[in-house]
Amino acid sequence: MRKKIAKCVLYFLLILYSVVTVMPLLIVVSSSFRTTGNMTSPLSLFIEFSLDSYKAAFTKMNYINEFINSLLTTGGSVIVIVLIATMAAYPIARIKRKSSKMLYYFFIAGLVIPAQMVIVPIAQMFGRLNIPNTRFTPMIMFITCSLPFSTFLYTGFMKGVPVEIEEVAYMEGASLWKRFSQIVFPLLKPATVSVVITQGLWIWNDYFFPMVFVTKRSQYSIPVGMIQFLGDRENPAQWNTLFAACVLCALPLILVFMVLQKQFINGIAAGAVKG
Repeated sequence: MRKKIAKCVLYFLLILYSVVTVMPLLIVVSSSFRTTGNMTSPLSLFIEFSLDSYKAAFTKMNYINEFINSLLTTGGSVIVIVLIATMAAYPIARIKRKSSKMLYYFFIAGLVIPAQMVIVPIAQMFGRLNIPNTRFTPMIMFITCSLPFSTFLYTGFMKGVPVEIEEVAYMEGASLWKRFSQIVFPLLKPATVSVVITQGLWIWNDYFFPMVFVTKRSQYSIPVGMIQFLGDRENPAQWNTLFAACVLCALPLILVFMVLQKQFINGIAAGAVKG
């Protein structure tokens, strides 16, 4: 009897947690289909189906241009992160010296310092170096902030790759680059998927660095483009348009997840085990 009561309580708590988690998402989606004059009761779900808010958000954001900017920033950053992190983790995992341990702890230390604490001196340094404020400037910060975690994850995976495989390739005359690119790197696919998921999602959704370093309206990313819908005292926020912009921002990620769902789940599970 006690087991049944405990199971019922557990199911009730899980259902309550699901409702609390899903309800805000339903409110956002429901409100995005409303017109501006019909925002009195957001808890009344799906009482109207209008695409006017999506049309307004799509046009005002210049969605296609901002989507391309976000895609270039996210894709370019993730590619560079994977290349640098794997090449940094390789000697750390393979060389058994104190210097490699010190280098490993050096990367780990980067996880402790949040980038927001040093953003002012970094912005001043960029100004002194005459680095232009373009869509590619935030990539420097994205890559720098992602390297500590990515290197840490790749190092753990690389220690699980048997050294004997490389020794056989070395005996057959394979160069260092060939052993790394054709033997070690393909075996790091679970780690690569984990890095692409975790860092790609963060870079796509981040608005802080693009807001600081990008000055031209035509080079905004999607999250920065959403800020204009928040409104101010003179122009109050139009919540239906803001919610529609939120859905448009999340839509590419949802589509990618639907297509690559199996790889995402395997990558996250493998990253959790190895990390």
